[in-house]
Amino acid sequence: MEPFVKQDEHTASLFVLEKWGKAPGGTLLTAGFTGRKGGVSLAPYDSLNLAFHVGDRPEDIVENRRRTAAAIGFSLDDWTCGEQVHGVRIGVVREGDRGRGSLDRASAFQDTDGLITNVPGVLLTSFYADCVPLYFWDPVTGAVGLAHAGWKGTLGGIAEEIVRSMAAEYGSQPQHIHAAIGPSIGECCYEVDDRVMDHVRNSGNGLLISDEVTKSALYLDKGDGKYMLNLKEINRHIMIKAGILTEDIECTSWCTSCSHDLFFSYRKDGGTTGRMASWIGMRKR
Repeated sequence: MEPFVKQDEHTASLFVLEKWGKAPGGTLLTAGFTGRKGGVSLAPYDSLNLAFHVGDRPEDIVENRRRTAAAIGFSLDDWTCGEQVHGVRIGVVREGDRGRGSLDRASAFQDTDGLITNVPGVLLTSFYADCVPLYFWDPVTGAVGLAHAGWKGTLGGIAEEIVRSMAAEYGSQPQHIHAAIGPSIGECCYEVDDRVMDHVRNSGNGLLISDEVTKSALYLDKGDGKYMLNLKEINRHIMIKAGILTEDIECTSWCTSCSHDLFFSYRKDGGTTGRMASWIGMRKR
């Protein structure tokens, strides 16, 4: 069953991770992914673009973020994000960091592709147009995290870095952490060349791609130096290697390129397009 469920929402297009709807200790947990509809941005960013770096009008982006936060049950003051660079750096979000990056790029966590927090009322967000959103929730400690994983962040092990960071900061044990892999470009549409595949083959993440069963799950060799790469499955393998239980990992079937009417896609749109957002946050009942 698809874990990211499309919602009927008039102000913002939302795909909610419904299974994670309740958290212990009198809090509500919300996590999900936005679509491309329901905002005010003009073409080619029409309409719910949520990222500043693409060239859209800042006032439209702020309004889109305001609408999205409200639809989720938060305010723009809670919106907290990083300035992504396709790396593996993790930012720890404390009470005083609430709202960093909500109104501009300069105040965001710099050079940061992953965020963790245990502060209720903070809305963690990150931005996508084909890359893979990763979600983490420890129901024991109440900690949550997000990671932005393109092929560089995926092979760099950002999923494992989040698990390590949650353990160091909050005492989270990997076997207690629940994880999810959100809407992103699928192996059906993500063609790469030998340059990228050399990184996959030489990655230090224990992918065991010499094993034929594992290899077939991670990529398809099309010949002539072309491959269809499954970033979702690679991230799932890395999560398991990090100690997360297989049964506690949710994985979407949505492909951002195939479902172009619902999502922005960097590849489908030729490089000029808007950005969706992943989110996760806790709030009082």
